[in-house]
Amino acid sequence: MRTWTKPSLNWLLAFIPLGAVAKYAPGSETRVFVFAALAIVPLAGLMGLATEHLAHRVGAGLGGLLNATFGNAAELIIGLTALSQGKYSIVKASLTGSIIGNILLVLGASILAGGLKFKTQRFNRTRASAGGSMLLLAAISFIVPAVYSHLLPNRATARRLDLSLDIALVLIVVYALSLLFELHTHKHLLAGETSEGVNEEGLAQPWPLSKSIGLLAGATVLVAWMSELLVGSVEHASHAMHLNELFIGVIIVAVIGNAAEHSTAVLMATKNKMDLSLSIAIGSSLQIALFVGPVLVLVGRLFGRPMDLVFEPLEVIAVMLSVFAVNQVAQDGESNWLEGAQLLSVYLILGMAFYFLPALAAHP
Repeated sequence: MRTWTKPSLNWLLAFIPLGAVAKYAPGSETRVFVFAALAIVPLAGLMGLATEHLAHRVGAGLGGLLNATFGNAAELIIGLTALSQGKYSIVKASLTGSIIGNILLVLGASILAGGLKFKTQRFNRTRASAGGSMLLLAAISFIVPAVYSHLLPNRATARRLDLSLDIALVLIVVYALSLLFELHTHKHLLAGETSEGVNEEGLAQPWPLSKSIGLLAGATVLVAWMSELLVGSVEHASHAMHLNELFIGVIIVAVIGNAAEHSTAVLMATKNKMDLSLSIAIGSSLQIALFVGPVLVLVGRLFGRPMDLVFEPLEVIAVMLSVFAVNQVAQDGESNWLEGAQLLSVYLILGMAFYFLPALAAHP
């Protein structure tokens, strides 16, 4: 059992009070951003751990739904906070960053780590193919609004918002259908190593329901608090660190929200459990693209903060290239360390492009 005396991300929880104190200190916006970012990392991990224990208690079907719902809760909370403050560019950048980060950075690191230990690793081609097809749908949902906005620039704000809302509804329905497909109608085709991997992570003795629910609720509240501090300090921090907000959203904020999940995917790959590793990386990207993003569009419309799905050109290109790259790697049902290095190289190239990109005006 992990204890508080051993190396752990839980030590970063100390940044929660530090972030709160820095909030009221003059001229400390950059420190607020850094402290809040570091605090969210272990909180997201605790949310994921509580969800796993809760899922283990309620059974495979409902457990899968809980994992799908809470798997990206930290990113959803960050997005809702940015949306409430009208920072649409940060919302969209964090969505883009989570998608490309999971299928390039997380999967790339997992394949590289596993490939260094095992010469060739194999995984369920059916599951990978199904995930790749859904990722293609996600890419289409990025392309169509961007093309529409280009065809009717400056004259179609209301129509662009209506189109985005309709696309969001379609994506949510398709996401629900994908859960039905994976968890019920075709679960025999998509069977992997999830249960075995969960047991090896120490969940053979799941927590009581009260403990799981209590920790999940407490961590959610703290993530919401830290997200408010994080988003509120982004603009000042970007100027102080000489970074554009798009880079902060796509790279920094996205990595923060997924840090704990990243480590789990890599760990599973080193245990030669590539089915589980791919499920974490690709599944998380699908949750962001087909559920979290559309939910933010719906919430924005309901609460007077309408957001469209028109992303910056580089964001659209990044998603398209990421989906193409991961489909190329996953199509043969096996992987090696070189393919992992290739995915990481794509992520590095895209990251450099976002870093050198000048500051961009947010969409209305």
